[in-house]
Amino acid sequence: MPDASHRRPELWGGVECSIVRLGEEYRSEFEETGHSLADLDRIAALGIRTLRYPVLWETVSPDHPDRQDWRLADERLGRLKDLGITPIAGLLHHGSGPRYTNMLDPAFPEGLARHAEGVARRYPWLEMFTPVNEPLTTARFSGLYGLWYPHRRDLASFLRCLVNECLGTLLAMRAIRRIIPGARLVQTEDLGKVFSTPQLAYQAAYENERRWLSLDLLAGRVDRTHPWYQTFIRNGISEAELATFLSGEAVPDILGINYYATSERYLDEALQLYPSCFHGGNARERYADVEAVRVDLPQDQLGARARLTEAWERYRIPIAITEVHHGSTREEQLRWLADVWQSACGLSRDGLDIRAVTAWSLFGAVDWNTLLTERRGFYEPGAFDTRGPLPRLTALGKAVREIAGGVQPSHPALDRPGWWRREGRHYHPPAQPAPPLLKRPRAILIAGAGGRLGRELVRHCRQRGLDVICPSRQEMDITRIAEIESTVLAHRPWAVINAAGIVEEGLVPQRHIFGVNSLGAENLAKVCSRQHIALMTFSPERVFDGALGRAYVEGDAICPACVIGGSKAEAERRVLRAHGDALVIRAGRLFGPEDDAETVLQGHAAVLEGRPFLTGSYAPDLVRAALDLLVDGETGAWHLSNQGAVSSAEFARLFPSFRASPGAARRLIVLGSERGSAMPSLGDALERHRAIHAERTESFAIAAQ
Repeated sequence: MPDASHRRPELWGGVECSIVRLGEEYRSEFEETGHSLADLDRIAALGIRTLRYPVLWETVSPDHPDRQDWRLADERLGRLKDLGITPIAGLLHHGSGPRYTNMLDPAFPEGLARHAEGVARRYPWLEMFTPVNEPLTTARFSGLYGLWYPHRRDLASFLRCLVNECLGTLLAMRAIRRIIPGARLVQTEDLGKVFSTPQLAYQAAYENERRWLSLDLLAGRVDRTHPWYQTFIRNGISEAELATFLSGEAVPDILGINYYATSERYLDEALQLYPSCFHGGNARERYADVEAVRVDLPQDQLGARARLTEAWERYRIPIAITEVHHGSTREEQLRWLADVWQSACGLSRDGLDIRAVTAWSLFGAVDWNTLLTERRGFYEPGAFDTRGPLPRLTALGKAVREIAGGVQPSHPALDRPGWWRREGRHYHPPAQPAPPLLKRPRAILIAGAGGRLGRELVRHCRQRGLDVICPSRQEMDITRIAEIESTVLAHRPWAVINAAGIVEEGLVPQRHIFGVNSLGAENLAKVCSRQHIALMTFSPERVFDGALGRAYVEGDAICPACVIGGSKAEAERRVLRAHGDALVIRAGRLFGPEDDAETVLQGHAAVLEGRPFLTGSYAPDLVRAALDLLVDGETGAWHLSNQGAVSSAEFARLFPSFRASPGAARRLIVLGSERGSAMPSLGDALERHRAIHAERTESFAIAAQ
């Protein structure tokens, strides 16, 4: 065994670069995330010195193998070289190749090798290559599940796709090494494991053998004694093709493991115990296929440490974790990176040759929640959030920078483990409760937790594993700074959220409105500033008067036209004067799952005679986005509203019982943003609200029967 006990893994980076063919359409993650040349300097500023980066076949030779366009690759690889960043050149990333080939094409392996030779000749200074990213996963999605081109659903097509990818890898590395003798193969693959009930042990065993096929082929292990050898032969793979790998020429120099929270699965024939979206089966029986982390299994059998140890013991090849990404809320992204990093460091100390951990999808990804099969524009940020004019560094990016610099991340959100280790994640209660935390987590103090916005904040924080302190008004009156001071000193929160305030006129005197909304917010800001505590406060769209004729952005001067708007505008001025790093969230009229359709309309701008409905902030979307910004450490004003126009006709389609009232009309105040669009569209929010409303109505109808 190599002596790797004192080697600290490196931190690598990666940029989501898939080009996936769906029928006659191609989707490029480079284009959809807006990745640009300037992003490479941002990566360098994180301290990353090795980067998975594409020189994709579909990009260089999209129309004909004899017509290459190297301009993009020249620009990007040249800049990486100037920055001192070592690329791991990816040649095919979840793709089936250009239009003139596909993974079932007998000419596919030679075509890929020809592209690889062209890359090596043009960039002879490259050191590491990944000819095909995740060949097994790509073959499953394209040849077995029919999701991607060539959209097949049979075992023979799956195995042909897989063998062609692996033959392409072997031939590509052979061509590369004729030009760059020391070139190294970094072979990536998604590596999970399947667990099951005793009844489905046969299916779990089948899938657990199948998961190694790409790596076994490349490592020269698929000989006549291999469990899948005869299956290959029966499905049209020749003995000569399999024999090509036995020399070991394609053994990876570094084994790249792509590991996700849902990579491990659990199979259970008791369908009624799980949501219907997980129901499936094989030719023999139906069963649920769910995330193993949500089932009561021994913890030492799950997680990155178990899977990396398994891969090391099977191959004894140096390992890098080549994708670490979690498409969730910001603190869960932080926890996932920290969890995998700690596992890698621990295994390295134990003597395993763990070379690196890769912060994957540095600039996020689009529509991976549907495996790119639907165009919803669903964006998952990474180390940067690209939804603004320029990529914005997130809390995850700051953690990446810390790790790359040799510093252990210390964000307060890391005081609790990720959801995959917390109580409440299981579909059914576990036999043993989770062990208690060794120290009390730092918390967020929420002023006004009993109000509508406050309740939503508390609910989301608890779901996200963010501890909260919720003093009542009797315990902490924000108009009395001494009470705030004593409460903050007693609890030592890392952040304070001001969800308190009066939002409707006519209920209390104007003097009292300004006292709570303006003076109260200022008092919180003063205390937080003195104690170096992050502060987030909320303002309504009514800090503007609606006379601008366009959407208001953060840089526009506030200009209220009502008492509530005036009190909140004054609050903003006082807060930012007292605490220059405060985060001020401006939102549209709040609506949420607890509202019925009529309440939504009465609380928002009217939908009359085709006029657009533009000013809403759907409470779950607002709170999720606001908490992400708080965790990121953002400051200043941010506009958070669900963007887009919904006509009265469209609203009536979503809510058939709605009838517009002429008395509901008011001047529209539309919020836009010059900092970034962090929330889904209004149409998407209303569709989700309609679904909840319909489900609730159906439940009431059933209960009344």
